[in-house]
Amino acid sequence: MSQLYSETFLEYAKNPPNKGILEGATIRHFEENRSCGDALEVFLKIDDADTVQDFSFEGNTAIVTTACTSIFGESIIGMHVSEILSMEYQSVREMIGFDVSPRRKQASVLGLLAVRNALHEYRGDGMIDDFSDVLPD
Repeated sequence: MSQLYSETFLEYAKNPPNKGILEGATIRHFEENRSCGDALEVFLKIDDADTVQDFSFEGNTAIVTTACTSIFGESIIGMHVSEILSMEYQSVREMIGFDVSPRRKQASVLGLLAVRNALHEYRGDGMIDDFSDVLPD
């Protein structure tokens, strides 16, 4: 399997720098992928201008979910909430640098889905996204 992924990707899977509970988080959200058993909780600090200031995550996740969530989380720091809410699989694909296999696509966007749903809660907009909202047809 390791030849399918870059060294950097595998390092994020083994040692995600942003794994852990973020103290003083503005919002936290739990999400799971029932098709593979991954369970993930994201933590976000958001400032008064609706910009993400910090990110972390906790959970029992497989290597694709762990690496993608960690890379994605680093990438959204400094972004405005509305920009993140418009992201889909292609955004994650660009961040990690390759297409994941069709059967691992849900794993690759679990972090994105969790963050989008956390941001919907933060905004109080009553929306709840699911995998169809972040994956291409």
